[in-house]
Amino acid sequence: MLGTLDRDRYRVIPIGITRDGAFVLEDDDPGKFGLDPAHLPEVVDNGTRIVWPDSTRSRELRVRDAAGERSLGDVDVVFPILHGRFGEDGTVQGFLELLDLPYVGAGLLMSAIGMDKHTTKSILKAAGVPVVPWVTVTRSALERDGELWRRRIRSLGLPAFVKPARAGSSVGVSKVDDWADLDAALDVAFAEDGTVLVEQAVVGREVECGVLEGRDGGAPRVSVAGEIVISGRDFYDFDAKYLGADGIELVCPAELGDGELAEMQRIAARAFEAVGGQGLARVDFFYTGTEFFVNEVNTMPGFTPISMFPKCWIASGMSYDDLLTELIELARAR
Repeated sequence: MLGTLDRDRYRVIPIGITRDGAFVLEDDDPGKFGLDPAHLPEVVDNGTRIVWPDSTRSRELRVRDAAGERSLGDVDVVFPILHGRFGEDGTVQGFLELLDLPYVGAGLLMSAIGMDKHTTKSILKAAGVPVVPWVTVTRSALERDGELWRRRIRSLGLPAFVKPARAGSSVGVSKVDDWADLDAALDVAFAEDGTVLVEQAVVGREVECGVLEGRDGGAPRVSVAGEIVISGRDFYDFDAKYLGADGIELVCPAELGDGELAEMQRIAARAFEAVGGQGLARVDFFYTGTEFFVNEVNTMPGFTPISMFPKCWIASGMSYDDLLTELIELARAR
């Protein structure tokens, strides 16, 4: 994304967050955080510290380093390209709300809803959006009455997917083809979160579309569909999403009839509005050939060159640069 933003129009201040939670000033180098399967990029502590505004009366961003403290200028919009907990779950969004800094994407509540798979599915189901049957279980509940919860889980049938409730990028997700493997899959998921979902597997195509908030109170805008074609892998896992692993092909636009696409777009817009309808989202579906089931509403989808969200909008006639500009303008307008 850094290499695409129009520098004649925008002045970019790249900020990284270390594993210890320090906000540091990064070099404006588009290639620094490129995805390399042999070495994933990581923000290292370079000794700088971002100093955020001390009240809502100011939007001045400052940096402190060995040479002292200096101004970086006023901030118009924050673009939080962050995935997972403490990034797209409402925590950073709440921080920016306290500072009254405009930011791209979903607000605090929508972010929190979208991060929690159980809450998302519950809200979508209540709104009449079709979702895959699931069972949610906590570690403590499983320890209190393991046989009861295992019976409920087994009622879903095989195969099944076991997922942490609040993790992104398919981290901690396992496919279970034999109930003998259930406990191991639960352990993997519980390592990421104390609450876990077990979902019934759906035989069908994996299709996705991008959604943008409507302008001036208008209806959400939905892109054409893309399809994840899987061959030689159990599912669309972390390696496939971010490292370009073999066995996955992203096809965009997907081959759907006009009526099928219209129905998918209708459900995507309904799902987007049900969870809050702000900024952007990628809505993921399973399509059986007769029914669309929403699998997930991702409130900050990937923006890498191999990510589906920008691919779908580019296939819909919007350039990558125009997409970024639209998101920034939506944030400023809100």
